[in-house]
Amino acid sequence: MKLKYSLSAAWLFAAALLSPFVVKAQKKQSKPNVIFIYADDVGYGDLSAYGATKISTPNLDRLAKEGIRFTNAHASSATCTPSRFALMTGKYPWRQKGTGVLPGDASLIIPTNQLTLPAIFQNAGYKTGSVGKWHLGLGETNKQINWNKPITKGPNEVGFDYAFFFPATSDRVPTVFVENHDVQDLDPNDPIEVDYSKKIGNEPTGLENPELLKLPASPNHGHNNTIVNGIGRIGWMTGGKQARWTDEEVAHVFLSKAEQFIEDNRKSPFFLYFSLNDIHVPRMPSTQFKGKSKMGLRGDVILQMDWTVGEILKKLDELKISENTLVIFSSDNGPVLDDGYADRAVELAKGHSAAGPLRGGKYSAFEGGTRVPWLARWPQAIKPGTVSDALICQIDMMASFASFFQQKTGSEEAVDSFNVIDAMLGKSQTGRSWLIKQGGALSITQGNWKYIEPREGKAVAELTNIETGANPKAQLYDLSKDIGEKNNIADKYPAKVKAMAAELEKVREAGRSH
Repeated sequence: MKLKYSLSAAWLFAAALLSPFVVKAQKKQSKPNVIFIYADDVGYGDLSAYGATKISTPNLDRLAKEGIRFTNAHASSATCTPSRFALMTGKYPWRQKGTGVLPGDASLIIPTNQLTLPAIFQNAGYKTGSVGKWHLGLGETNKQINWNKPITKGPNEVGFDYAFFFPATSDRVPTVFVENHDVQDLDPNDPIEVDYSKKIGNEPTGLENPELLKLPASPNHGHNNTIVNGIGRIGWMTGGKQARWTDEEVAHVFLSKAEQFIEDNRKSPFFLYFSLNDIHVPRMPSTQFKGKSKMGLRGDVILQMDWTVGEILKKLDELKISENTLVIFSSDNGPVLDDGYADRAVELAKGHSAAGPLRGGKYSAFEGGTRVPWLARWPQAIKPGTVSDALICQIDMMASFASFFQQKTGSEEAVDSFNVIDAMLGKSQTGRSWLIKQGGALSITQGNWKYIEPREGKAVAELTNIETGANPKAQLYDLSKDIGEKNNIADKYPAKVKAMAAELEKVREAGRSH
């Protein structure tokens, strides 16, 4: 009895001595650094971790091997701006007007008076950074952006302490970098002007001067306006010649800024939203990757993207912060091969299925539009080599991290976001029970069932040759038996169609998911 008491006393004494360290360790684990790497137009079948055999992505495969790979993860939408809006706000983009694919001179579409994903991290004491593609608008609503003065509204006003980005996409003007509020390397004697409605200035355009193009544009896609770096863009610009970037340097510049942010904030918790330009058109990789994939320029930029991820992992190892850093990789929508430039992507992709077993791709209501790669690694919390079939969506990042940090969200905040943090970290195989996805037509998935609402329109988009999912009749698929959505069984299950259509309408009318 006495021995038992003395052992207990000794244990209590040791625990008292160790308690500060235990608390410190728990505190450290409760606040991991978080890096969300957001690729552009990468399909479910584009990575070797998801079955690609014609191309190898070893660094992304490493994330899968050392962490978790999701088979049923989604962007909210089959195009870029809407998916980014959902990620940042926790709100379905189709609830707000003006959330379609934005021109390069669009106003900021994220309300500055509402909670956002980066603001959740700020509230938890994190330093927040946004590096890469932005494409959520800039400046005051309905007010023309003056690129030659500090830009009034952008990433900094919606929760990011630091931002380095280009305004929209690399195929849209202005082709300049912005750091926080200022266009970089701007010569005041060569002011920038941008117009999306009419030609301005006298610079060569892809339409008038095709002989100047190093990457020819496909007809009718709109990539025939001002030529920058030998590539025709959407929209017209004049001035800012010193400030214009070259496509071949974009990946390296963004990586450099991302690495610098990580290094500067390594001693305090940080959240980095690293939004890659790859693999969006125009596909123009750095010299080190040109011709390396045997799949043309699209394959080359996949290799460049994978290398970029590897460099981030290497930086975390160098700084000895890998153990307590959650790295998430995903894509803003599904794949597109021919998206406006004559880069032979279709021809050279033979033997490679960018969407894997899925039907459709970017712009589509079929699974190929929104079901995307999602890999995550956090050595302190995620079991290596995990594969999860849980249904999760990027729109859920807000509610999930708010829960993780024990923060409450207001009744009008993150209205379509669900807490699936346990699924995201591999602690549970249960994610959402249902999800509405946007790909032209809206669809709703409940368990194995997917319903696509009737929509008029062309079944195949002429410019991209992608099946849109548009059909004047309702569509119903059992994804457990028909992942490729080949057999529409709506006629066999009219009650199921009616119930799912009613559920979709109920959520649409309610203005919120919960």
